[in-house]
Amino acid sequence: MEHWADPACLSLCRCGAGATHAIAVSTSTWVCTGSRTDLDMRTHLSAQPTTHLHIHMHLHVHTHMCPQNHTYFTHTPTHVPLPVISGDGLLLSNGAKWVRHRRMLTPAFHFDILKPYVKIFNQSTDFMHAKWRRLVASGSTSLDTFEQVSLMTLDSLQKCVFSYNSNCQDDYIAAILELSSLVVRRQHRLLLHWDFLYHLTADGRRFRRTCDTVHRFTADVVQRRHQALDRLGREAWLKSKQGKTVDFIDILLLAKDEDGQDLSEEDIAAEADTFMFEGHDTTAIGLSWVLYNLACHPEYQKRCHEEIKDLMQDKESEEIEWEDLSQMPFSTMCIKESLRLHPPVMAVSRRCTEDIKLPDGHVLPKDTSLLPCPPVYNPHRFDPENSKNQPPLAFMPFSAGPR
Repeated sequence: MEHWADPACLSLCRCGAGATHAIAVSTSTWVCTGSRTDLDMRTHLSAQPTTHLHIHMHLHVHTHMCPQNHTYFTHTPTHVPLPVISGDGLLLSNGAKWVRHRRMLTPAFHFDILKPYVKIFNQSTDFMHAKWRRLVASGSTSLDTFEQVSLMTLDSLQKCVFSYNSNCQDDYIAAILELSSLVVRRQHRLLLHWDFLYHLTADGRRFRRTCDTVHRFTADVVQRRHQALDRLGREAWLKSKQGKTVDFIDILLLAKDEDGQDLSEEDIAAEADTFMFEGHDTTAIGLSWVLYNLACHPEYQKRCHEEIKDLMQDKESEEIEWEDLSQMPFSTMCIKESLRLHPPVMAVSRRCTEDIKLPDGHVLPKDTSLLPCPPVYNPHRFDPENSKNQPPLAFMPFSAGPR
């Protein structure tokens, strides 16, 4: 049998139409057979320099590796200190723990739970638009769209996760934003990838203090909700929630596994921190790229504008409902194409825990690393007729897939 790389660190890049993939090998020895259309050798900046080989392969290789064989993969180490920030939540957990938490969190994404959140999104977006209108009214101006959209997504998530309304003016929001800034700055400083060195620096000390602020807020909310649930009892507590939007903490408190076991307060806090820290940033990145791609393609922007204008006839923005989203097919295609071209979660790392044999006889050796990344913006890829035969893993801008 032939190995694709030896001794191997393989990166599988995301893409939509015919996959671009990358193989990163820890030595200069590599073997690859079969057809290929492009090779690109480059160096990756990390604590342990690695050579990257970019190569085109069929997307069904990706499809074979991820869903059927997900029990043979685990996370690879990362220089981003996510475990310290968000704990061992859904993003970072593996194996049985990931499966258990994924099942318990599934109800949080049921349409009946998500539909009422549209009103929250409307409120947060209206608040952002009001700021933009004031800037426009004051004359010619420019602004950092990503910064503004980040505040809007943080405001939305804080309401959806905690039922807490701060208009982004409290210490918790400031801490989340500071953590994002510190993580990015650390990524560009090679020597600070080592925790020992990083925590000796001023940034490292700020990072720990800011993490403590975030964790204290989340733990306090979870503890108070848990105490209320224990005091009132499940039925009375549910009755007190009637007519109100059920938030993420509520769902986690009520979640039970197959054995009737609850999530611990630590697990609930880790999931809440995961969705706040990773959720606001990825959503803001995705929305910012949508705006950018539409600005680069005014013909698509015009079609989206006309579609939304037709939808909003005789409607105010706060009247937008879940059902209205299905009346925006072309806008949806543009959003999906932007997410395909610029996925907010741009890389998903995996390491093989067992040898994986592919359908053509090639083998991915144990300890190979997978890093789930073509370039024309074309919304018509997501026309229902064009996408009906698309493999399920051809488009996963947010998901890290099974593991």
